[in-house]
Amino acid sequence: MVTLDDRHGEIAVSYARTVIERYLDDGVLPEPSVDTTPLNDERGAFVTLETDDDLRGCIGRPYPEQTGFEAIRQGAVGAATNDPRFPPVSTNELPDITVEVSLLSAPTPVTASGEPHHDVVEVGRDGLIVKGKGRSGLLLPQVPLDQGWTVEEFLQQTCRKAGMGPDCWRDDDIAVERFTAGVFTETEPRGDVDRVPLEEASMG
Repeated sequence: MVTLDDRHGEIAVSYARTVIERYLDDGVLPEPSVDTTPLNDERGAFVTLETDDDLRGCIGRPYPEQTGFEAIRQGAVGAATNDPRFPPVSTNELPDITVEVSLLSAPTPVTASGEPHHDVVEVGRDGLIVKGKGRSGLLLPQVPLDQGWTVEEFLQQTCRKAGMGPDCWRDDDIAVERFTAGVFTETEPRGDVDRVPLEEASMG
């Protein structure tokens, strides 16, 4: 699998914005205009929208069950129109919205010899998924960095995202998975695309 680089991030963000603008304008879901192997490989992706550094929507697909392009397309439409925390984005808002795309590695189970997974989970490198009892919650790796959380706080907040108690990750019937991500964001609405600095991690 070809490793993601900054060019692929620029393509991913540009495609996400194109999808949002075309879908809100005329209901069309455009196909990608380029053929780049890493984004045609199966991988998860999340699209995050912000206005003045405030979250405006975030939806994605965590597992590599579709191509990266398809995950971006689904995430872009979902973040703009189907995040239950926010009303749908209007076309008038688009000039003020920045687009961020997180391209995910395949999640893997967390197993640890110590608590609370200090020897396995690393803030600034890993994203987390907590699932069980018919519920699931996911936080991207940039979230604990933005919030200044410890590993334990990261685990607790992911449990809360799943709608469960903060220490649910300790239960035997709760699965915890981790993943890494290449995160790329517009520096301003419709502006240049930069890679969000995270701990170095393999993003093949």
